[in-house]
Amino acid sequence: MPKPARSRGRQVNVFQALALLLSFVLVAAVGGVLTAGLVLPGVAIANGVTNMTTEAFDDLPTELDQGELPEKSRILAADGTLLATVFYQNRVVVPLTEIAPIMQKAVIAVEDKRFYEHAGVDVQGMLRAAVRNAANTSQEGASTLTQQYVKNVLIEAADDEKDDAAKARAIEAAREAEGTEGIARKLREAKLAITLEKTMTKDAILERYLNIAQFGASVWGVEAAAERYFSVPAADLTYLQAATIAGITQSPSHWDPLLNPANAQERRNVVLLTMYEQDYITKSQYTAGKATPIADTLVPQEPKRGCMSTYTSVPGSGYFCDYVTKVIRDDPAFGKTRDERLQRLYRGGLTITTTLRPENQLQADTAVKAGVSVNDPSGVGTAIVVVEPGTGQIVAMSQNRNYNNTQTVGPRDTSVNYSTSYTYGSSTGFAPGSTFKPFTLLEWLKAGHALEETIDASKMSYEMTEFNSSCGNFAPGTYKFNNSEGGTRRPMTVLEATENSVNSGYIAMAAQLDLCNIMSDAADLGVYRSADTENATTPIPALPANVIGSDSVTPLAMSAAFAAFAADGVYCTPVAILSVTDPEGNSLAVPDANCHQAIESKYARAVNYALEHVWQGTASSLGYPDYTAAGKTGTTSANEDTWFVGYTPKLAAAVWVGYPEGFHSMNGATINGHTYYSGPYGSSIAAPSWRAFMDAATAGQDVGSFPAPDDDQVYGHRISVPSVIGLSESDARSVLEERGFRVYVSSSKVSSDLQEGLVAKQNPASWAVKGSVITLYLSDGSKFQPPDPCQENPDSCGPPDNGGDDDHRGGPGDGGWGNG
Repeated sequence: MPKPARSRGRQVNVFQALALLLSFVLVAAVGGVLTAGLVLPGVAIANGVTNMTTEAFDDLPTELDQGELPEKSRILAADGTLLATVFYQNRVVVPLTEIAPIMQKAVIAVEDKRFYEHAGVDVQGMLRAAVRNAANTSQEGASTLTQQYVKNVLIEAADDEKDDAAKARAIEAAREAEGTEGIARKLREAKLAITLEKTMTKDAILERYLNIAQFGASVWGVEAAAERYFSVPAADLTYLQAATIAGITQSPSHWDPLLNPANAQERRNVVLLTMYEQDYITKSQYTAGKATPIADTLVPQEPKRGCMSTYTSVPGSGYFCDYVTKVIRDDPAFGKTRDERLQRLYRGGLTITTTLRPENQLQADTAVKAGVSVNDPSGVGTAIVVVEPGTGQIVAMSQNRNYNNTQTVGPRDTSVNYSTSYTYGSSTGFAPGSTFKPFTLLEWLKAGHALEETIDASKMSYEMTEFNSSCGNFAPGTYKFNNSEGGTRRPMTVLEATENSVNSGYIAMAAQLDLCNIMSDAADLGVYRSADTENATTPIPALPANVIGSDSVTPLAMSAAFAAFAADGVYCTPVAILSVTDPEGNSLAVPDANCHQAIESKYARAVNYALEHVWQGTASSLGYPDYTAAGKTGTTSANEDTWFVGYTPKLAAAVWVGYPEGFHSMNGATINGHTYYSGPYGSSIAAPSWRAFMDAATAGQDVGSFPAPDDDQVYGHRISVPSVIGLSESDARSVLEERGFRVYVSSSKVSSDLQEGLVAKQNPASWAVKGSVITLYLSDGSKFQPPDPCQENPDSCGPPDNGGDDDHRGGPGDGGWGNG
C-alpha cells in the first residue's frame, strides 16, 4: 500500500518545497535518478530548511499499491447476446499484445518521447516545470508516462474512499498542480515512479497506463475508446484513429471527439505532427491525416450501459436485466457484504451469462403488450414471467411498461418490476385470487381426499370456529364471501369446483383441513407474502380469506410454484444466472436453484389432471390448446387483479393484469378498446395473453404429456353407500354419517309416492369416497296415497260388497300402494 501522505500539520511553504525539489534534482543529476529515488541527503539551502525538506522527502511513500482496475461487466442472454454492460468506468483491460503498435507509439510520441530512455522521471523537464509553476508564470506538466500512471493509480485509490468528503480530498491531492501542494505531488509521483521502474518493465508500465488512462468524458482505457469512437478493437486501430485517441488524455472532456469534434481535430493534428517528427508515420500519412475531417473517421458505438439499453438487443428485457443486477447485489454467492458485491458487479469486469432466452422473451413481450398496450388509456398494467420446470430458469420476463430507472420518466416509464418481490423490484405483489386454490387442492390430496370426492359448496358464510388452525387462533366472527366467477351453490365434486373455480367449494374443502398446512404447502413451493418488505420469506397468514387468494404474491413466485406441478413435484428456486466469469476467465459461484422433490409425484399428477380441466371450465372460451397444458384463472372479489397461471411440461408462465398503483376495480373500465361491464376475469385478458405466448413458444414442438394420475387421488377409496330411501331425514343422516359420509339435504323436493319429508332420492346412490357429501332429496308427497286400512287389517272391514269393484283395492304386488 502507498505510505499515507504526511500530516497537514507538517506542511512546508512554497520555498521549502522548491528547495526540496531542487535537492532532488541536484542529487538526481549528480548521483543518478535511482539514487535520488531512494534517499535525499541534506543539502545546504537558504533559510535553513534542509532538515524540514529532508524529513518531508523521507516521509514520501516508496511502494505503489496498484490494485485491480475497474472494468465494466457484461450481462448476456443465454445464447450470448449482449443485453447490457454495467460499469463505474467504461473500461476493458487488454494486454499490450492486443493494442496496435501504432497506438502505443502515438501515446509515447505525445506524452513521453524518452519513455524508453529515462528511469521514471525527466529531471530537466521536472526542474523547468517546477520553477515556472512555483513562480506562477505558467503551468507545465513534464510528467513521464510512468509518473502519469502513478497519478492515475493514486486517483483510482482515492476514488475508492467510502466517505465522499475524504474521497474529494484524496482526489484533489492526487491532481493538485499548483504551488506547494503541486510540487509535493510531483515529488511523490517521482519517488514512486523511480521505485516502480525498478520492479516493472517498460512494456508492463505502458500496458497498465494504456488501460488505466481516461480517453474521453466517460471512457477509460484504449480498448473501450477504440470501441466507443471507431467500433473496432484496440488491436485494429489505424494511425489516424490512434492519433485521435492519444490526444484525449490531456483533457478528456475538452478533447473528446464526440463532445467537441473541432477541439479533438485540432488536438489530433498536433499528435500527428509529433508522430511524424518521431518517425512513427510518413510525411504523406501526416499530410493525408491532417486533411481528413475527424467526422469522417468516427464510427461511434454507444455502450450498452445499464439495463435501459436492452431495448436495442432483446425487447422488453430491461426488467429482467435489472433483476439480475439485484440478485448479484443481494446474493452472498457474490460477496460477503453488499458493498463488496456492488464493487464486483460495477468494477469487476464480470461476464454474466443469464437464463434469458431471446426468442421466448420476444414472444412474451409481444403477447403481454398485445393484451394491454403500453399506451392504453386505461393505465392498466400487465406482466408475464416464464420459468422452465425442472431447472427454475427464468427464460422470459416482461410487462407493458418501459424500463426507466432515471428521475426523468414518461407516463408509461417505471423501474418497478411487477413480476418480483419488493427486494428485487420494488413491487409489493398482487392478490392472486383463485390462482391460489391449487395449494388448497394439494393439501386436500395430501390429507387423503380425492378429486371425485363430493363437497358441499352451498354455504356462503362460516363461523370462524368451523376452521382449524394449528399455528394460531382466529378472532371470533363470521366469514362471508362470494363466488367471483359464478358457480352453482350445491354439492359438487372437487374436480368440478376446480374447473369452475367455485369459491364456496374451496372454502368447504378448507374447513376440513388445517389452514396452516395449506399456507405451508404454498411456502414449500416458494410462495410467500410479497407485501412484507422486510422479510421475503414470511408465510401467508392462515386465514380463510387467503384460501381464495386475498393476500399478495408475485408472478415470479406463482410461475415457479406451478412449474413444480409440471415437473412431477420437483420445485426449483427461480434462477436468472447460468454462469459468471472474471476477467481472467475464472468461474465464480452462482446461486443454486436447489431443485428437490417438494411434493410427492402422485399429488403433482393429480393436480395436473385437475388443472387440465380449466379448458372446459373457466377458460373454456379459449378452447383446448393443441398441446398438453394446465392452468388456473384468478379474479379478486371486485375484479381488481386478474390472473392466469398455466404450464406445459416444458414451460410455466404467470400473467397478471391490474392497476399497479393500487387495489382498484377494473369493472367498467375500457381496456384495449373493450369496455368490461362484467368482469374482467382471469379469462378475459390474462388467459388470452398466456395462450398467445404459449402458442408461439410451443409452435412446431412436441411438449409431451403429463404422467397419468393414480386412481386413489382421482377416485379415492370408494365404499358402498347404504340406501336411505324411505327413511326420515334424521334417520338417513344418522345412517350415512355413521358410515363416514357427510350429508346435504337439497332444498328442492322431488315428486314421489313416498310420504312428504321422507328421503325419495340420494346421490351418489351406490359407491362414493369416504367423506363425500351425499345429497338427499326429500319427497314432496305429490304422489303419496295413504294405505287402505282394510288391506292392512281385512278383519276390521266386514264382508265384501259383492256389488263393488274389487280391482280397485289392488293386490300385494300392485305398486300403487307400495312404499318402495
